[in-house]
This record gives sequence, structure tokens and C-alpha cells, in this order.
Amino acid sequence: MSRYFLQLSYNGKNYNGWQSQLNAPSVQDVVERCLSFKIKSKTAVTGCGRTDAGVHASCFYAHFDTDLEPEHLCNQTFLHQLNNCLPADIGVHKVIPVKPESNARFDAIFRTYHYHLHTRKDPFLNESSFYVYGKLDLDSMSRCAQLLLEYDDFTSFSKLHSQTKTNFCKVTQASFSANYHQLTFIITANRFLRNMVRAIMGTLLMAGKGQIDEKGFRAIIEARDRGRAGLSVPAHALFLQDVGYPDSVFEL
Repeated sequence: MSRYFLQLSYNGKNYNGWQSQLNAPSVQDVVERCLSFKIKSKTAVTGCGRTDAGVHASCFYAHFDTDLEPEHLCNQTFLHQLNNCLPADIGVHKVIPVKPESNARFDAIFRTYHYHLHTRKDPFLNESSFYVYGKLDLDSMSRCAQLLLEYDDFTSFSKLHSQTKTNFCKVTQASFSANYHQLTFIITANRFLRNMVRAIMGTLLMAGKGQIDEKGFRAIIEARDRGRAGLSVPAHALFLQDVGYPDSVFEL
């Protein structure tokens, strides 16, 4: 058996996240069904993580095993055939041969998410960005975001009653980019908790609206209490933007 990574992207609007679930559509189910059809063998696919319902992925990796050799899969003809089988909201961009022990989930060394905001009503952004009415203090939001790099326990931003064994993460980037009335929150970490980015963004908006300062943001993190943090912002503006792996994963 040979192992391959799929590099794909998807619009999460019509799915209950990546992971297969009973009685709910998932991206994983659709990819497995089309991949199995095209290689004529039932094939399981393991993703690099779980995105919540409605969350998008600009870059996502998943691995699968098959007896087929690279010349049958790693070419534009197979990609075209697979994409013709997939719906318009899922696209596969590469099939990459990897070591037999490589794992799309556990070998990832970082993940980057983008959360998009706009502060002026814009009908062309409604499905990919969160409209926030009123002026935001971007400097305050940026200063608070930088504080995330000083902590590793993110219980205050974790979904309650989840099955996660630990709430420890290492955040290496947390910043904003601005383009007129559009803002993007960029955050990179080795791992993320369920709902973590959306809860952080909701709390940063509290800073942007003058409801908390840096001291208050620290207090929320250190409280390790989800009830102290801000509301979760909507899923439709969140994108998994990048996933990184060590070169050794791809060195056959």
C-alpha cells in the first residue's frame, strides 16, 4: 500500500464541518465517496483537523492509502476526473506521495486561520466576512492579540464539554491586516481547540469596542473560564488558510 496526501479547499457553507457525522453532511463523506469511486476501491480519508460547521478551508490536507502507483494519481488527468466528481464547493489541487507512516493530522506542525471582518455594509462580502457595525479600535485589538503569544492555556476560549484532553496550544502569530473597511485576523498555532478562533475573535471585538483593555484581556485568559470571554463570532467568516509540515513527511 502507498500513502498519499490530498491538498484541497472547500466552502463549508453546506457542510457540518470536515468530520463525518451521523445524519449531517460533511466534507469528509463527500471526498471519500468521490475518491473511492474514481480509484474503484472503498477508501478512507483522514483529515488534518476538524473544522466546525460552516467554516471554510483555503488549504486543507488529508491522507489516504491505496495500491495504485503515483503515475496513476499524481497527474492533471486524475485531478480533473476527481474534481468533476466533486461538487463545486470542494476542490482537490494536488495528490502528493508521502512516506507510509506520514499522517495529515499528527504530522502537522502549524495551522493558520484567517477571520475576516468588514465595518461597512458590503453585499459582496456577506458570505465570507462578518459585518461589524461601528468604529473599531484596531490598535487595542492588535495589542490584545499579541498577548496570546505569552500564554499556552486557552481554556477561556475552548468549547465547553468538549472531549479535548488538553487545552494547551502554542500560538506563534496573532495579528491584523487592514484594507480600507476590511480587517483580517491572522492566527497561527501548533493546534487549535474547538471554537477557539471564533471565541478569541469575539473577545478581541470587546477590546475593539472599548469594553475591555489589555489588562481585562489578560484577566479573561488567566481566568480559564469560557464564561468570561466574548461571544463566538459567526463561522462563515473563518478560513483555515494554511497547514505546515516538516520536509521529512514528503521525502520518500
